[in-house]
Amino acid sequence: MASFVTEVLASSGKLEKEDLSGKICKLSRKVQDTKVEVCDFMKGKYKDFLPNLQDSEELMEQVGELSRELDTLKNCIDTEVKQSVHTSVTEYADLKQQLEKNTVVITLLGHLKEFHTAMDEFTRALTAMKYVEAAEQLKKGRDSVAFLKRWKDAQLPLLAVLNSELNVQRENLLYHLGLEWNRLVVWTLPTSHKDGVDLQAFQTVRLNLRTGSDEEDAQPEDKSRLHAVLQALALHGELQYRLKLFSQALLKYILRPLVVHPSLSVYVTRQEEDGLVLALQRDEHQNPDTPSPALVYGRLQPVLKTLHSHLLHVSVGNQKLSSVLGDLIWEELSNCIIHDCLQHSIPSNSSQLDQYSTVVKETEEFEKSLKEMSFLREDHTDLHKYVRNINCHFASKKCKDVIVAARKLMTSKMHNTVKICPETKLLLPKLPGPGGDVKKQSVVKAEPGMVNAKQLSSSSMALPACRISESVQQLMELALATLTEAAGSSTQCALQLFFTVRNIFQLYYDVVPTYHRENLLKFPHLAAIQHNNCMYLAHHLLTLGHHFSARLPQMLSEGVGTFVDMVPSFRKLGVQCFLDQLNVQRTELLDRLSTAHNLCNLDDEANYTAASKAVRQVIHQLKRLSTVWQDVLPVSIYCKAMGTLLNTAIAEITAKVMALEDISSEEGEHLHTLCQTLLEEAPLVFTPLTEEKKNLKYQEEVALYVKKWSMFKELAVVLRANLQEIVDRWADGKGPLAVEFSGSEVKSLVRALFQNTERRAVALTKIK
Repeated sequence: MASFVTEVLASSGKLEKEDLSGKICKLSRKVQDTKVEVCDFMKGKYKDFLPNLQDSEELMEQVGELSRELDTLKNCIDTEVKQSVHTSVTEYADLKQQLEKNTVVITLLGHLKEFHTAMDEFTRALTAMKYVEAAEQLKKGRDSVAFLKRWKDAQLPLLAVLNSELNVQRENLLYHLGLEWNRLVVWTLPTSHKDGVDLQAFQTVRLNLRTGSDEEDAQPEDKSRLHAVLQALALHGELQYRLKLFSQALLKYILRPLVVHPSLSVYVTRQEEDGLVLALQRDEHQNPDTPSPALVYGRLQPVLKTLHSHLLHVSVGNQKLSSVLGDLIWEELSNCIIHDCLQHSIPSNSSQLDQYSTVVKETEEFEKSLKEMSFLREDHTDLHKYVRNINCHFASKKCKDVIVAARKLMTSKMHNTVKICPETKLLLPKLPGPGGDVKKQSVVKAEPGMVNAKQLSSSSMALPACRISESVQQLMELALATLTEAAGSSTQCALQLFFTVRNIFQLYYDVVPTYHRENLLKFPHLAAIQHNNCMYLAHHLLTLGHHFSARLPQMLSEGVGTFVDMVPSFRKLGVQCFLDQLNVQRTELLDRLSTAHNLCNLDDEANYTAASKAVRQVIHQLKRLSTVWQDVLPVSIYCKAMGTLLNTAIAEITAKVMALEDISSEEGEHLHTLCQTLLEEAPLVFTPLTEEKKNLKYQEEVALYVKKWSMFKELAVVLRANLQEIVDRWADGKGPLAVEFSGSEVKSLVRALFQNTERRAVALTKIK
């Protein structure tokens, strides 16, 4: 038994690592078997071995010793096994890491090989002018380098070399593609570099498309050299740039000229050397001022069809080249067609709108043909939407034309006038009955007997006789024509036209006073005309909306469709303009009178001459105004204006005379002469009418328009009267002198005119 343990212990150090566990298990089983055998031996042989009991006890001690040795062996083996397992795990991790590194190296070498192969194939394909294959191989090389960049352990110097090689070869490919593109797509353009190229220069424009086939063994997608170039450019992201340059030239030198200049047309020919040729030519029989939509569409379609069939029908990825070009040109081309063609085709009269359906149909067919060639996306219907919305565009165009015409009238010269009489009525068009169309009908005059003669005169609401600017009369006619157009139009159109008429008058209110400001202050003639213009417009704005309200949309006819709210503004505008001119004239009158030296010391010849000249200048100024305002202003306004200015002059003279403290007899005589001059000649400026005989009435009624006329007459009398005459005219405060002057004013005049005597004292006591 001891030899067995010894053998086990001796062989334990030689066990292989992979058999340790099995050996331990086997050894444990042998120990258990030995224990069992010993127990059985003791039980079965007890009697026989009883004399040898001491030997049995020794055997049991040996067995216990053997068990302890086995436990010690087990612990040693467990420790050794754990150390061996740890060592094996460490070695495994190291081997695994080394394997991963080797795998990375092998993968990198594989991609380097792929890059090298791709570059070799690229060079071969480029030499053979197989541009699509060359582009694909270059893309493979780029993908290989991109894969290498994702590895952290990749060598940076190597990547720099590979990137440099890629860039060089890419530029090489693009250079060859550019040469091919320039050889296959050839533009012949005008030598002028100006934006606006004339028609003669456009006739030199040519586009050559050389789309010859390649070798017989070429791939189907490469049968056209031009198509191969396009696909190769697409693979490297350069197609968009090339097509953008191509689209810009196509728009500028072919498509836009065909829209803007209807006299240009395009013809397509096939030539052996030049291939397919698109060129422009001029048609002398076409009117260059009438670009009809049908003509424009008919000349654009051949260009786009030719490009589609010989250049852009191939696909790049999931998109046709015609779609790419369409996205580049459509926005600008559609805007050009709308602004330079369709806008001009909009009717100028609502009666022509029904005929516009032909243009709508032509536009739909044009857009349909572009969609079939993939130039236009299904959701792009700019032209169709525009022509379908013709009512709105008609209204917008009409409104724009009306505003332009109105502004032209407002900025024209105002001095061309027409005569307005009370009998002159606003010419209003006949409007249709309900459901009828507006047609050109003769205009009628409003009957004068529209009101009850017992209540008001037939001329109560009539304009007084005066002159207005011809342009203002035309402006009112323009407003009438526009409202007539609105009365026979759709609701939206009618609304636009109605508010355009309101805008006309608002524009007049804002523009005319500003545009003509200097002339209105400088020339009294124009100020008077502007006053009449405003009153004329305000007069007709009172009833203008009422005449058309029944034929306008409901929202207008229920109260909004009126111009009454503008009446106060126009009246105020006219009055203010004329008041400004009156202030200018009043200032000039006072400036002239300021040269009279306050009417002092008129016994001095120089002073009297200056005073006499000032009075003459005042009369001259009033006569000049009477000339320019005669037959222009209404009679009542004319008389009030002249009366106001004359009143200013005599009030100033009266104030200066009343301010004198001492008036000699000679000075009194001179002052009387000056006053008498005004009294005799001033009434002659009241000539509102061209017929002199009819002016006599207004000259006799000067006192009605000149507030201080009677006072001035009394002053002239006092300057030459004696004391008794003054007392008589005072008549105890009941005479004509007392009506115009207060007692203190009369006393002041008496003290200035007469020396201090008893007679003067008595006279002063009678003036209270």
